[in-house]
Amino acid sequence: MAADRCDKCGRDDYQSPSVTVDAIATRNIDDSLELLMIKRGPQPSEWEGMWAFPGGFVDYGEDPEDAVIRELLEETGVEGKYPLPLTILGTPGRDPRKHCIGLFYLVEVNPDSKPVGGDDAVDAMWININQLNKQNVAGDHSKIIEILRE
Repeated sequence: MAADRCDKCGRDDYQSPSVTVDAIATRNIDDSLELLMIKRGPQPSEWEGMWAFPGGFVDYGEDPEDAVIRELLEETGVEGKYPLPLTILGTPGRDPRKHCIGLFYLVEVNPDSKPVGGDDAVDAMWININQLNKQNVAGDHSKIIEILRE
């Protein structure tokens, strides 16, 4: 049975989760692994000032692979290419705003890139993986860091 749609906006009455994408860019400096991270802005307030992978919502009609490259550029000013899926996180409640299914992609970038925070990121920089932990990383992004440590 088809869901009723609004004649004006086209929305249906299904409660569907939103899809997000996050870019995981890495580099090795002096035998240490560094991750390209953003510092979160004020939304949502639970994550303000915490580190996260650059990412955001997939636009309607947008391919997730295009979305992850777009979000990486918008939030860090760094161009990425060759997105490769790493994992999916979708536990209800993982995002305080709404039910989100997160697609995490390994993305190739120039390791000499100089990131600059943009869009809703207040900062962007390369961070040594050993400086990241559950106390300073937003939401379940610490699960991704644990995968990268293995």
